[in-house]
Amino acid sequence: MIHPAIHDNKPANGSQGGLDFLLFFAYAGFVANTQTCRVSFTDGEGIMHAVQVPAASLYEAAALAVAEFRRCGFMNDATPGPATRLTVTVKAPVSVHELPLGKLMSWLESGVKSPREEVLRNRLRELLAHRQ
Repeated sequence: MIHPAIHDNKPANGSQGGLDFLLFFAYAGFVANTQTCRVSFTDGEGIMHAVQVPAASLYEAAALAVAEFRRCGFMNDATPGPATRLTVTVKAPVSVHELPLGKLMSWLESGVKSPREEVLRNRLRELLAHRQ
């Protein structure tokens, strides 16, 4: 999360100084815009499984849900493949997204665009690795 701040920089030697724009970078473990998401998938027998997770992005919701499905044993029995579709429903405002499991796994292994994204992906990779 990037927090902009304005700092009045007047040197101690009495010169005028000026306004400097500073950026403070805080890489916290939480994100202020986290939404409650319902993530579901239908197994090979036609049974739908769903879990509710807090997440700040589609991919984070999907990864957290896969970890929870594995923890509960739903994905172990269903043995989902890369084409398994995860349906992510954001609670408020309501929106629905579908994400193939293979695309989630590809995203986790692809390059990152920022340090914050790298921290998120590493956390999600570790979470999924521990729950297999």
